[in-house]
Amino acid sequence: MKASSDAIVKDLVLVGGGHSHVIVLKKFAMKPLPGVRLTVIARDVHTPYSGMLPGYVAGHYDFDEVHIDLRPLCQFAGARLYHDTAVKIDSRAKQVICAGRPAVPYDVLSINIGSTPSFDDIAGATDFTTPVKPINNFIDRWHGLVDRVLKSPGPHRIGVVGAGAGGMELLLAVQYRLRNLLAEQGQSADGLEFHLISRSETILPDFSGGVRRRFARRLQALGIHLHNNAVASQVSPGLLSLTSGETIALDEILWVTAAGAPSWLGQSGLAVDGAGFIKVRDTLQSMSHDDIFAAGDIAAVVDHPRPKAGVFAVRQGPPLNDNLRRVLIGQQARPFTPQKNFLVLITTGDKNAVAAKWGWTAQGRWVWKWKDWIDRRFMHKFNELPEMAQETAAALNPGLADKATLSDISAIAMRCGGCGAKVGADVLNRALSELEPAPNEDVLIGLHAPDDAAVVQIPDGKVMVHTVDYFRAFIDDAYVFGQVAANHALSDIFAMGAEAQSALAIATVPHGLEAKVEASLREMMTGAMEVLNDAGATLVGGHTSEGPELALGFSVNGLADRQTILRKGGMAAGEVLILTKPLGTGTLFAADMQQKAKGRWIENALKSMVQSNRLAAQCLFSHGASACTDVTGFGLLGHAVEMTKASNVDVEIDMAALPIMDGALDTVRMGILSSLQPANVRLRRAIRNMEAVRGNERYPLVFDPQTSGGLLASMRPEAAPACLKELHALGYGQATVIGRVKAETDHLEPITLVG
Repeated sequence: MKASSDAIVKDLVLVGGGHSHVIVLKKFAMKPLPGVRLTVIARDVHTPYSGMLPGYVAGHYDFDEVHIDLRPLCQFAGARLYHDTAVKIDSRAKQVICAGRPAVPYDVLSINIGSTPSFDDIAGATDFTTPVKPINNFIDRWHGLVDRVLKSPGPHRIGVVGAGAGGMELLLAVQYRLRNLLAEQGQSADGLEFHLISRSETILPDFSGGVRRRFARRLQALGIHLHNNAVASQVSPGLLSLTSGETIALDEILWVTAAGAPSWLGQSGLAVDGAGFIKVRDTLQSMSHDDIFAAGDIAAVVDHPRPKAGVFAVRQGPPLNDNLRRVLIGQQARPFTPQKNFLVLITTGDKNAVAAKWGWTAQGRWVWKWKDWIDRRFMHKFNELPEMAQETAAALNPGLADKATLSDISAIAMRCGGCGAKVGADVLNRALSELEPAPNEDVLIGLHAPDDAAVVQIPDGKVMVHTVDYFRAFIDDAYVFGQVAANHALSDIFAMGAEAQSALAIATVPHGLEAKVEASLREMMTGAMEVLNDAGATLVGGHTSEGPELALGFSVNGLADRQTILRKGGMAAGEVLILTKPLGTGTLFAADMQQKAKGRWIENALKSMVQSNRLAAQCLFSHGASACTDVTGFGLLGHAVEMTKASNVDVEIDMAALPIMDGALDTVRMGILSSLQPANVRLRRAIRNMEAVRGNERYPLVFDPQTSGGLLASMRPEAAPACLKELHALGYGQATVIGRVKAETDHLEPITLVG
């Protein structure tokens, strides 16, 4: 995450990662606005470029070539990326309500989300068709369609409902790709049958006769069945019914009709048109809310209506950026008039395309190459980023603050240290008031009691297990960071076979206006509280302070029976080693800091990191684990060495069996390693056959420091299969046996690496 010394004065929130917003992000990266915190809320971390979707379906591009990776782009812009879905706008409280996280406050809001399928209340359409919007959902279902065609020989009748440019391109791309894939497998494509369903009298009704004639000839040459004046009335499995009474037998139905807008926009009180799209002025501001903007397909420019085409979203990017900046510093937004005529480039499945503008048309491979050059140039701007955005030392822009906040800004600039660095009592009380610690009868005085310390009773027959962890944020999402920090702290308790009882928090939040500090603290502690409550650990108090970076830690207490505590020193020769989570967080987040990790790699890593080790520990304990530890900062090798020393045994680790996070090998090949890696590599002296294995590409990962990593445990080999089966069922899908315990030798190197 990009640290900043600027006090946070205003929050600009972008909902959606559409074409307009990626342009805004790039421009904010090149020219930051001091005092403004930028946050992106996106359902998908890889935003598809609609103009290249047909080429992806046809097999001309791979996934990364047609998607903009929002994570490195957001880091480049100094923006927080929240991977979630907006479901409502609370314009009174100025918050974005999300599906799976706390509300996100804003001062200025912009919406650039994709449209939703419009089925016109046609019975069965929702259940038995594949809509092209949202595009990312379509891509997943498209791969399923390909699998069905390739694995099920026989006839396949595929229909596309909607004969506009989108439907035409998609149908031709699908036809081209499936025929090629079948040919590659030595199968005949004779069983493929394609249908194009148009509710108008002709295909491509919004285009000139020259364009229509070119595509009509293409459809005829490919043997595609065309149905004009065909209005769908009902969809059932394998059948599309028309209002004329006719039916068309189809095994797959792709829905590419005019899309609509999600209902929550209008339900949030925004002015919307008949189709639910946000009505905006020429400034791209909402007709009903001056502090809310909209762009792309989701916006309906009242005075200048235009088709829902990606070209308009791209052209709206620069004026949207300018007007967001102007409103943030208290200036009037400027009107923008979109062009009326634009170049149309429609692909024909193969590497061929048709160009049209001002009634002129052309076709050929050169047109496809022209389109390919335009598309790749656009994508290059967002996927090939400089090493780091230029930092600015500009003073805080006074325009960001009105008279009521100028004194607040002065106060921010003159922070005291020591006790003066504590978060104010009012801010703290408001931020924590909504948190509900898990009820616990052992807690006599807890979080909401106005005493100097918590009082917790230890039940008879139990011993207390203590641990503490604290580290700074490595991601900009305070809510997810809170979840990770709590899981990381709790893992030591679970690794010893104990149950968590209580926790004290130590939190640091970046300085800023009270409302901003409060929001950050609330988000972070909400994420942490969810994890603590799930574990049965009652938050009983803590300490908060202001500092340059977000940081969080916990002192956790747990309870255990003296006789059943799991320790590192219980391994015995002949046992096997089980690792419950994959490795790779160190190298992945080192790459993330350099903007070289793909968003999907980081999202997968975070899913692992927010997964609690509680159930895994219970499973290992129930299947007779003899020793256990959690794999964290010392890496797999460091923690394995601790276990061998405590148990007086040697171990053999199969590097080929190690579960590895997606992308971790890629970042290792780039030479990107955690800053803690050199310290961990010093333990290589514990490896007996180091020279033989150091060339293995997985070798660096045995030293990779983990945050909220998995559990490493030993048990009898006959118990391992049942244990692994249960671990997989509990959600630890990559849990596996990674090695075995051997009798101690007289060598000084207790670790042997194989594979």
